[in-house]
Parts: sequence; C-alpha cells; structure tokens
Amino acid sequence: MRAAQLGALQRWSILAGAAILLSLAMGMRQSFGLFQPSVIRDIGITSADFSLATALQNVVWGVTQPFVGMFADRYGTRYVMLGGVLIYAAGLVLMMVATSALVFTLGAGFCVGLALSCTASSLTMTVTSRTVSAAKRSVAMGAVSAVGSLGLVIASPLAQTLISTSGWKVALIGFLGLVAVMLPSAFFAGRSDKIEIDKADDSEQSLGSVMQSALGHSGFVVMSLAFFVCGLQLVFITTHLPNYLDICGLDPSLGATALAIIGLFNVIGSYICGWLGGRYPKQLLLGGIYIIRSVALGAYFYFPASAASTMVFAAVMGSLWLGVVPLVNGLVAQLFGLRFMATLAGVAFLSHQAGSFLGAWGGGMIYDRLGSYDAAWQAAVLIGLIAGVFQMLMNVRPPQRREALGGAVVNAA
Repeated sequence: MRAAQLGALQRWSILAGAAILLSLAMGMRQSFGLFQPSVIRDIGITSADFSLATALQNVVWGVTQPFVGMFADRYGTRYVMLGGVLIYAAGLVLMMVATSALVFTLGAGFCVGLALSCTASSLTMTVTSRTVSAAKRSVAMGAVSAVGSLGLVIASPLAQTLISTSGWKVALIGFLGLVAVMLPSAFFAGRSDKIEIDKADDSEQSLGSVMQSALGHSGFVVMSLAFFVCGLQLVFITTHLPNYLDICGLDPSLGATALAIIGLFNVIGSYICGWLGGRYPKQLLLGGIYIIRSVALGAYFYFPASAASTMVFAAVMGSLWLGVVPLVNGLVAQLFGLRFMATLAGVAFLSHQAGSFLGAWGGGMIYDRLGSYDAAWQAAVLIGLIAGVFQMLMNVRPPQRREALGGAVVNAA
C-alpha cells in the first residue's frame, strides 16, 4: 500500500501516534532537570553526578540511534518503538529506587537514552515522512514536531507539582502513567511499516554505499557538525536552567514555568519552521535558528536573571526549539531519499548527542570547578554563531552515484 492509498483515518491515526509518542518521550526527558535539586539532596550525589547521568543519556541516545535506525529500516518501526516504551519504563523505575549515583545513572542515563533512540524524533520523523506525499512532507514533520512539543507543557508542570507536594519519587510514578499512554501510540504509529516507499525515493544503493556517500558529502558533514551545537545549547538549558534559577534565588517553580513556556511556544515554532521548510531553503532557515538562539542565550545570561527575563527567554527559545527537526530530516530526505532515512538521520543525530553530552556534563563540570556558568554560556554562544554561518553555506546538491547496471552517473535523489 502506498501513502496516496491511505484513508484519512488511517493517515491521521499514524501521525497522531507518532506525535503523541514524540511528545511524551521528549516531554519527560526535558523535565529531568527539575529533579536535580531533590535528587542531589536525597541520594547524596553531586551536580556533576547528575549532569553525568544526563550526559550519558545523550551519548547512549546518539550512539545507538544509527543502529536503531538500521534495524527499523530493515525490520520496521513498530516493534522498535514498542520495545523503546518498555525500556523507558524500566529506566524510570531504576531512577525511583536508586540509592547511589551508579543506579541512578543506569536508569536516567543508559535506559532512558536507549528508549529515546526508539521513540523520539528520528523514528517519528521517519514514520511521518513515509505517511505523506513529498509535497506535504516538510509541513507534516513540522506539525508532528509541534504536537510533540506539548509533552513538555504536560510533563513539566506535572513533575513540579508532584515534586513540591509529594516528592520526586511520586513524580516519577506520574511519569510511568505517561509511559502507559505511549504504548498504544507506538502501536498506531507502527502502521507506517505497511506503506511502500515511492520508487523515486527507493534507491537501489546498498546501506553501505549510501553511508559512504553521506559521510563523503560536504553538506551532510556540515549539517551534522552544526547539529552538534544545537544539542549542546538545548541540553545545557534543560539540564542547568533550573539550577541556575535556584542559584539566582528565584522561585523554584519558575524553572517548571520556563520549561512549560518553551514547550508551548515550540508548538507554534515547530509548525512554522516545517511550513517555511517547504517553501524556502532549509539550510538558510537552520542557520538562522542557530544564530538567533545564540544571541538570545547570550543576552539572557549576560543580564541579571528575573522572572520576566526568564519567561521572555523561554518564549524565544521555545519558538526555535524543535523547529530544527523537520528541517534536518527534510534535508536528509532531500539529499538521500527515504529508503535509509532513519539510519542517516541517526548518524546526524549522533553528532547532535555528542554536543548534548558536552552541554550537560560540561556545564556541570564548569559550575563545580568555577562556581558559575559564565564560561559555559559564553562558549555556547560563540560556537553557536559559527555553526549558524557554516550551516547557511551548506552544500545542498544531492550526491551522485553510479547505477548498479550500466554505470551511468545519476543523482541519488
């Protein structure tokens, strides 16, 4: 069955499943920073220990994403996503029963990281791309990313309320309830496995030759390196903003409010970025996002933090948060087609997660050693501006390949 043959109910059920799965997986993960003060006090670990768990989560997510993508490209997404939901639940349980940094890191770092490879943006964007036509692909990915942003609006206030009233362990039980909702979502999203890929997108190349082509393509390499900076900035904010606000003496609930605002504005920003990506050069939009983010980050941390400045900062960052997802995945599809999209998006995402590791762990190390986040945010701003400029200059010409028969050189897309 091809995408054009899907009924409206079938198409919407697949897209809704992907959106809900992405929403809850990312919403819970992006709210983990709210647990940091309570976990540090109750378990007796340091800020660096908590940051290391978050950093390991990002490394595991990044390292496993290409392999999870390969498995999904070969065997289908449904069972991968269902397995990821169960692993997510196991990670939350380990966090809840942890009495040491090692057990907490195993749950929050290894298990949740692996679960995100199976449930978050790479696979949900692959599902979305296969479900709609090429003309609607960018806006559809933007819409799914937008709905996926609502998870932070749900998870962040839920976590903060339960942490304040009943403790952080009860908040994790609340998160287990959200994981239960992810199971049917993964099942419905997995219906995309039955959709045949259009011949124009179904390259005859092997996975090995496509990988070689991607790693030798200057545009793909530049995009992946710029994606590194994206991960560094975003995870630095989600991991350390609550602690930064606590240091500044602001109301602890402001951290949850800021994360909820990020999620709310992300709904609008993701859809607009997807819509714009179908009309304007994606590389220019991506570069602009990285530059505007860096300026906003520098302005916020340069001036004294207040409730008002924090909410404005959250609104600006939220507008640019997951808007990169439809643009990056759209560029992958534009350059290499859909056949190995989950794998290639996973390779690019590995770079993103390397940046996430540095943003989470490096931010904690800098704070523990220097007593402030100044050096961390200054570095994040500088490399963000550089990445934005190079992203705008990215080569977007599809690579050329030789047909298996005949030897003629043709475009891969």
